[in-house]
Amino acid sequence: MSKLSRREALGMGALLAAPVFAGAQTLAGSGSKPDYAPDSIVVNGNVLTIDDRMPRAEAFAVKDGRFIAIGSSADIRNLAGKQTQVIDCERMTVTPGFIDAHCHPGRQQELYDVNADLRSIKEIQDALRERAAKTPPGYWINAFKFDDTKVKEKRLLSRKDLDAAVPDHPVIVMHRGGHTGFLNSKAFELAGITKDTPDPPGGRFWHDEKGELQGQVGDLALTKFEGVGKVETFTPEQERQRGEAAMVYQSKQLVACGLTTVHDAGAESDKITTYQALLARGELLHRAYVMAVGLNRDGLDAYQKLRDGGIRTGFGNEFVRIGGAKFVADGSASERTMRMSKPYPGKPNDYGIQVMDQKQTHEVVEDAHRHGWQVGIHANGDVAIDQVLNAYERVLKLWPHPDRRHRIEHCTLVNPDLLRRIRATGSIPTPFWTYVYYHGEKWAAYGEDNVRWMFAHRSFLDAGIPVPGASDYQPGPFEPLMALQSMVTRKDYAGRVWGANQKITVDEALRIATINGAHASYEENVKGSITVGKYADFVILEKDPHAVDPDTLKDIKIARTVVAGRTVYANA
Repeated sequence: MSKLSRREALGMGALLAAPVFAGAQTLAGSGSKPDYAPDSIVVNGNVLTIDDRMPRAEAFAVKDGRFIAIGSSADIRNLAGKQTQVIDCERMTVTPGFIDAHCHPGRQQELYDVNADLRSIKEIQDALRERAAKTPPGYWINAFKFDDTKVKEKRLLSRKDLDAAVPDHPVIVMHRGGHTGFLNSKAFELAGITKDTPDPPGGRFWHDEKGELQGQVGDLALTKFEGVGKVETFTPEQERQRGEAAMVYQSKQLVACGLTTVHDAGAESDKITTYQALLARGELLHRAYVMAVGLNRDGLDAYQKLRDGGIRTGFGNEFVRIGGAKFVADGSASERTMRMSKPYPGKPNDYGIQVMDQKQTHEVVEDAHRHGWQVGIHANGDVAIDQVLNAYERVLKLWPHPDRRHRIEHCTLVNPDLLRRIRATGSIPTPFWTYVYYHGEKWAAYGEDNVRWMFAHRSFLDAGIPVPGASDYQPGPFEPLMALQSMVTRKDYAGRVWGANQKITVDEALRIATINGAHASYEENVKGSITVGKYADFVILEKDPHAVDPDTLKDIKIARTVVAGRTVYANA
């Protein structure tokens, strides 16, 4: 267990003398505590503050949802009043609450669709058959979270696989990556799509070796199936209840693994309403930075509605805040469809999928930038990242902003020139932080030369870029301790190393998981470290990440998660 240095111990007194509320300075030195006693104190801990002014401490005090004092256990105990809750850490480790800077929480499919996160194609077929037996003829069967590298067959689903399971209902099984789906013959028939149907702009229909439809459909080609077949319908009240139930379920999962703030990377209007409803009822356990969906081709999207109502990035309160406008420029890393400048190894004609062209990118970035919005564009491959940076460089030159922090969501495959431009524009990359560990078997498809520049946390830090952590859940697991292990070791679940040059230290990983996440949402002054005046969001870990074998970081258990001074999860 790490011990406090003499310098850090002496520094505790300085922080005790820097209270967040008037009069508290005398509190630390007097016996009078009735008006200023903290709501709770945390003592006897190994506190990793992520504050360079005092990196470690033993204890801290919380009042009205904020940290009011940090120091030694003895000093903090002196602040307690009769009603103060005392949390004895028993030398467990305390960190700021973890922040996931790109996630998709609260999707209804989590509760209502077929979960295809199974380990064989036969199991998936059985699950689809079971659902079809309960579904009226002609209605869609929807499944999600399929992963071709996690089934024992180690291959993609095919149209024939789905036909064998469900021939009479249209079926779609979405890949865990979220950019491709697998459909049966009934679905293609209803949509009027044949083997001769050309790929639409920004999308793809895959074909087998005989030229027949394979069943896989990517990105904007999926829109060709909208409005065909029958779908179960619900009243507005039922839709509201379903959305709220999904978010309540997910919020509990997030805080159970130590996440206290999550950036929702693409919310429609109904989900924003869901956040407000749960917040009002006290059922939203985590804080949300909500990025509004842009470029919804069905009509006005969430971004346009908020923009036209005079709302812009930053509107909201300390629990639910409007973030950036979210757009998509290319395909998926985990589905091997991101747009690259060189073809995929062994596939000389396959460069990935480009969803938006440069003209479209310029248009959406200009509109959002000039309306006072942060922009976040999904861009995995180097071609897409270059395209996004072209747009950011243009608007910052024409309409300068001192600290706009436009974002490159995922920003998977970089190079030295892209790093230079990201730093120069003050852009925020949000690379996947659990992907190396969880999705390791997929990276062979890119080749070692590419992998050395993928999920490039080391390169971002070395370039002076405050990179945050991001799961992209559902595509990647959201557990922050798995993320720490993934970034520190660059090993997958089987022990294979991918891009060893991108390894980072535990301390760097903790900063990525906390203060850098706060920076991505302009909130580094109110969260991301255990600092007097900041929100009292923190996590108690049963072990110190510095003291365990790096290959076991993911196994560290969360003892307690606290948001705004309120315990939202406790390990029974």
